[in-house]
Amino acid sequence: MVRLLEQIQSTRLARWRKLADEIVARSEALASLSLDDLRKRGLELQWQAKSGYDLRRMLPDAFALIREAARRTLKMEHYPVQIMGAIAIFEGGLAEMQTGEGKTLTALMPAYLRALTGRGSHIVTVNDYLAERDADQMRPAFALGGLSVGCILNPLSTDERRVQYACEVTYGTAKELGFDFLRDRLRIDAANSGSGGEAVVQRGHYFALVDEADSVLIDDARTPLIIATEEPDRPSRLALFEWCAQICKSLALTTDFEYDPHKREVTLTDHGCRHVLLRPKPPLVAGIESEHVYRQIERALTARLAFIRDRDYVIHEGEVVIVDESTGRMMEGRKWQQGLHQAIEAKEEIEITARTLAAAQVTVQRFFRQYAYVGGMTGTASAVRRETRRTYRMPVTVIPTHKPCIREGLPARVFATWDAKAAAVVEEIEAMLAHGRSVLVGTPSIDASERLSRVLTARAHPHQVLNARFLKEEASIVSQAGRPNRITIATNMAGRGTDIILEPEVRLAGGLHVIATEIHSSARIDRQLVGRSARQGDPGSFRFFVSLEDELLRCLKPGQLEKIQARAAAHGPGELPAEFMKVFHRAQRTLERLNARHRKMLLKHEDQRFKSHRRLGLDPFLELIDDQS
Repeated sequence: MVRLLEQIQSTRLARWRKLADEIVARSEALASLSLDDLRKRGLELQWQAKSGYDLRRMLPDAFALIREAARRTLKMEHYPVQIMGAIAIFEGGLAEMQTGEGKTLTALMPAYLRALTGRGSHIVTVNDYLAERDADQMRPAFALGGLSVGCILNPLSTDERRVQYACEVTYGTAKELGFDFLRDRLRIDAANSGSGGEAVVQRGHYFALVDEADSVLIDDARTPLIIATEEPDRPSRLALFEWCAQICKSLALTTDFEYDPHKREVTLTDHGCRHVLLRPKPPLVAGIESEHVYRQIERALTARLAFIRDRDYVIHEGEVVIVDESTGRMMEGRKWQQGLHQAIEAKEEIEITARTLAAAQVTVQRFFRQYAYVGGMTGTASAVRRETRRTYRMPVTVIPTHKPCIREGLPARVFATWDAKAAAVVEEIEAMLAHGRSVLVGTPSIDASERLSRVLTARAHPHQVLNARFLKEEASIVSQAGRPNRITIATNMAGRGTDIILEPEVRLAGGLHVIATEIHSSARIDRQLVGRSARQGDPGSFRFFVSLEDELLRCLKPGQLEKIQARAAAHGPGELPAEFMKVFHRAQRTLERLNARHRKMLLKHEDQRFKSHRRLGLDPFLELIDDQS
């Protein structure tokens, strides 16, 4: 089967390479045209597309025109491999293109061709920063090709959003597009019920081009998009949250409750239930039935054990704000459901907000199935090729690089403790700076980035920190990260979409060196970090530093970590043999399998719910059965 797939891909790439060469030739023939003549060609293509011409037959001319438009306006030309990626996306596939291969420019071609129909192309990015950056950068090329460009950002009003969606090409995040879809469903429902309502902002779902597709379609697929309404506050509910947050401190693991770190699930034992039942309760809590109290105690324990401040969330302006693990960014406006968010607020002893009830909901999988055509691109798709084909019917094609990659991977180093690891990381940084190189240090969380920052400060090493607290400084920090002797500590914010431009001295010294201070729950996130170095033929290197105190190993079953630590004790408190890396890779594969299983179950449940709602004549996006007890 593997050999058959390789043959299919090889045949496909050969066909696309031939077509790419033809497109380059047609594009070069357009170089003699004036700007007015080029615009007229664009209008002719629009007329053909809107008249029902086969887009596949129009592809060579459309791609050639937008390539020439990019050359004139952006001073950039598509390489044949970028054109091959564009063809893959147009045909409904997922193009795996290595970091630094110019995916933003590649997206021009399929988005342009689909948008010629007048039905709109949506280019989906992983964050607002990239959406705005890419829209501004690509707008001149689209404009010369005869198309307008919009961008959906968080502060926009309803009317402003409607204007942006009316453009032929619209950039935005899956979150913004998905929530606008749900709000439109609510508007339609209000109009159908005779209670008025505004006009919808979106004009249909024709084509979505998903950048960093594995992050958007796979990683974000675990959490549905929900528009919620606040439930009226009840004093007894607030009192219960506060009481449970205090009581759970006195409960003991194993005796009173069991905890599964893989699933982030807590279950009270019979002994724990008796413990809770016999504890004196304030008057407002005493009247609540025991089963409900037990469930809330379990949520309070989950909040305490499974959700860590400055890793899973931050306290921002007095509120709990979720942090996206795969991107390292704050997800403002999002809340955990079923009382978990309030349990975390009670744990942090800040104002407890009202619980929310789902008014409209859609999963990422279901939302992108609304589109007639979907294509995508990313640097890390091979690992999830089966899932993307099964869920989205998107085959993965690995696109060759324009220049050979000369990234050097140095042997990973394993340590018994975090302190020993941090000391080794500092030594590695000092060695790289001695050669005039720049260093990017990847950390898994805000807390980890700031902890390492304190170590560097103590050693008098100037550095920059990029995490969710420094969102406004992101562009400035990234723009300086490729300078000589520059140290940048970053969370996953510096992963996807970040292009670190090297200064000539750094390139001559060996390029950017990436230090990964932990292994993530997904190998794809690790690959994204490593991919910040050695882009577009530049030199670069990377190395992993891990310790037995790392977050990844907390997912091991009870007793496993203790056995590993006992083996490590024979080697002393410092560096351990390389064979211990197997422990981290096994833990990572276990988490990847669990997360894939969870996504599969979520999709199965969603499909069943969707079908049953349709049979009953209900709107599956709006008429929800909410279990928030």
